Formats: sequence, structure tokens, C-alpha cells
Amino acid sequence: MPGPRARALTLCGVLVAALFGTAALVPLPYTLTMPGDTADVLGAYQDRTVLTVTGAPVRPTSGQLRMVTISATNPGERLSLAEALSAWIDPDEAVLPSEAVYPEKDPEKAEQVTAEQMTDSQDSATTAALGYLKLSPAQVKVTVDLGAVGGPSAGQLIALGIVDKLAGDGKGGDLTGGKVIAGTGTIDDQGNIGAVGGVPLKTQAAARDGATVFLVPKSECSEAGVNLPAGLRLVPVETLAGAVAALTALNEGGAVPTC
Repeated sequence: MPGPRARALTLCGVLVAALFGTAALVPLPYTLTMPGDTADVLGAYQDRTVLTVTGAPVRPTSGQLRMVTISATNPGERLSLAEALSAWIDPDEAVLPSEAVYPEKDPEKAEQVTAEQMTDSQDSATTAALGYLKLSPAQVKVTVDLGAVGGPSAGQLIALGIVDKLAGDGKGGDLTGGKVIAGTGTIDDQGNIGAVGGVPLKTQAAARDGATVFLVPKSECSEAGVNLPAGLRLVPVETLAGAVAALTALNEGGAVPTC
């Protein structure tokens, strides 16, 4: 018959097991994120033309400029401990604090916020691109259609798409050089490119969809190198002018910045 010490140890083991079992089922304030869709801003997304430019001649383009997204579990949906641990060891998934993904806890408000961020991003991308090209926004109009995609992180690629459609590399060639270029980054009216988060998942999505070059905000170079897919070249950028210069140098065999 077990002695008092053995019985106490057994009881402790049962309590610890029960504690871990309960913890595994308790919802945690984290959101599961994964590589999402990519969309060629020079072409169509979900059967809709992404960029429509009027008021100026639009040039034919080759290659692709792909903005990238991440997918996430719904606002308010919590992960179990088991789900979180599984995602932490999977390079194609990431677990982030829910408030970092959804500043608004209410699903409807969260959707409204990301939609407003996308609208602001499109406006800034248009302003930055037309400013770079020295074209008047009173004459040249740009509409952007990315369906239900939200957030501000497509700004850089939208601006580059506008520049490519209107001017290319300025020497008769395409910014893409016929390649599949992907990237991420916010943009302001002056053309400054900002950090976005979730970059390692976005590089996975970019490589999956054929990109060989990824334009990343310079401040996120280190993060972008985590689980970087083979064959995907990181090019750090800080401004729209810098991104155009980097792509032009890439096409001409010149010096290209690297992370």
C-alpha cells in the first residue's frame, strides 16, 4: 500500500495534469496569422481590374507587381494553448497578440477600421505617385479596386503600379523588367515607406506566387530574413523614389541595396 509521500506525489501529479488540461482549453488573447493572398496591381484581382487610370496615356506593362496580405482568424476568436503551441513551431503560421492584429475587438468595427486604412492608403499612394511623376491630381484620376482587402500595407505597391502604368522606368521599359516583384509597406503623401508587420508570412506568400524579389521597408530587414524562402531576394526601401531606383538598377545590372 503506498505511503503518505507516494499518495501526496500522486495527488500532486493528478492536480498538475488537470491544471495543464484546463489551460490547454482556455482561450488565449492571441490571433493566428498565415500567408494570405497576393494581387498583381498591374492586372486583376478576383476578376476586377486593380488600377484604373484616366486623364493620361497608360502604357502596356509586362511582369507583375504583387501586393501581399496575411490571413488571420476572426476578431474575437481566441486560440487554445494547443493551437498556439502548434502555430509557434510552424514556419507558415504566426501567433500575435490579438490587439496587434485587431485594435478594435468588435468584428464590425475592426472591418470598418481596416477598410478605412485601405482607403487612406490608396489616396496616399495616388498622391505620392502623381507627385513623383509631377502630374496634377486635378487631371489624372486613379481608382483602386482590391475587393475586401483591408489595411494600409499595399500602399507601396499601389504607388509603384501607378508609376509603372504611366511612366515605367522613364526609359521606355517596365519597372518590373518582366519579373514578378512583390513587396509591402505603407506610404504617405510624400512617398515615405513605412513598416507594416507580418513580413515573414508575406515573404512566404510572395514566393508561393512566383516572386523573385521582395521590396521590404528598410526597418523590417531583420524580420524579413526570418524563414526567408529560397530564391527570394530582399530589397530594402525607404521611399517611393528609392523603390523605383532599386528596380531600375535591378533591371540594368547596377548596384541594388540589400538587407
